[in-house]
Amino acid sequence: MPEVIKIKRGLDLPLVGEAEKVVSGYTAMTYAVKPTDFAGLIPRLLVKEGDNVKAGSPLFIDKSDERVVFTSPVSGRIVEIVRGEKRKLLEVRIEKSEPEAYEPFRAGDPSKMSPEEIKEELLKSGLWPLIRQRPYAIVARPEGKPKAIHISAFDTSPLAPDYDLILQGREAEFQAGLDALRKLAPKVHLNVRAGEGISKVLLNAKGVQINFFEGPHPAGNPGIQIHHLDPINKGEVAWYLRATDVLFIGRLFLEGKYSPEKVVALTGGGVKKPQYLRMLAGASVENMAKQFLKADDYRIISGNVLTGSHIGHHGYLGFYDWQITVIKEGKYHEFFGWALPGADKLTASRTFLSRLFPGKKFDPDTNMHGGERAFVLTGQYEKVLPMDIYPVYLLKAILAQNIDKMEQLGIYEVAEEDFALCEFVCASKIEVQQIIRKGLDLMYKEMS
Repeated sequence: MPEVIKIKRGLDLPLVGEAEKVVSGYTAMTYAVKPTDFAGLIPRLLVKEGDNVKAGSPLFIDKSDERVVFTSPVSGRIVEIVRGEKRKLLEVRIEKSEPEAYEPFRAGDPSKMSPEEIKEELLKSGLWPLIRQRPYAIVARPEGKPKAIHISAFDTSPLAPDYDLILQGREAEFQAGLDALRKLAPKVHLNVRAGEGISKVLLNAKGVQINFFEGPHPAGNPGIQIHHLDPINKGEVAWYLRATDVLFIGRLFLEGKYSPEKVVALTGGGVKKPQYLRMLAGASVENMAKQFLKADDYRIISGNVLTGSHIGHHGYLGFYDWQITVIKEGKYHEFFGWALPGADKLTASRTFLSRLFPGKKFDPDTNMHGGERAFVLTGQYEKVLPMDIYPVYLLKAILAQNIDKMEQLGIYEVAEEDFALCEFVCASKIEVQQIIRKGLDLMYKEMS
């Protein structure tokens, strides 16, 4: 029996709206690539409105490293370039055309290619941003030398997609992607969930070290897995990505084209029939909202309820997201809500009656049930963060912009998603993830 790493601290959120294992097709008319999906990115635009592009055509690059290219998921015409305050680039929107046209890339067996050749194809095709790094939780620096690559092969976030379903029948693509990644680091860790029914695609993977994990969320987070397998010290770098992302890399080398097809879990209480949708990265959700959602005031989130982004009924699927969650808007004031029994309220404490019903699933809304207040020590963060760090002290060091303390308290190992549950259980309603991101950005600026 292989050794299992048991994660004891954490919290699973039982929500209604888990996707049935049924896959339907979905086609959007417009698509978008959003620079805001990539932490620390300063983009330089390469196209203008009216330009025609192919799938894999460059749209913008990273100013800090012009080798890192971000490409179009489809062929078509640039219909809009959306900017925000101070002309910040928010979205590049593409209207899809038929038939699909692709930029040609080099196809071949990655096991017979050099690391430089593999890296070149990943950079040119726009797939390099799939690989992120710790520290800083940013797109991996191409010149970096990671001590390992970590691939998380399961997701424990609320209503998370089933990776086994997504990987089913994709053995060739997955193995080709692994063969490519093996050339970029001395070791590749494939981290899977312990238990029965593990996908043969994962168990039969060659050339990687398979590690088994069990436990509640956030056991599926790459940062938690890295922390328990091979913690990062100052000066060290680890790269990470999701098992689903490996499919894109394998497809690139098998077919010689950028084809970002996803099987996305459409979840949440606002969906008529939660299911999986086959779509391309960056797809508009406008038609999806009309076709699959209930007729009420619901919020559409690209990602899960803890870390996802509010994209509205006219938004676009995020670059890293394999899930869309739909929940009720909480536009109401609950009079004496704290004094009510709360049998239908999702809670991590013993405050409400709902704690007496184990196994009950909840249909939450976006109401915060209170406002931000004094930041105090309660011990709640430590119960849901399975890392050997002091989360409150780290957050206070970030607020004080104390670089030395941030280093000592473990800033190199963390990312926003690792603190999502801390934000959920926070009695003070502190924007914990936002603080962590500011700290990471500050550290990256100081160390660059």
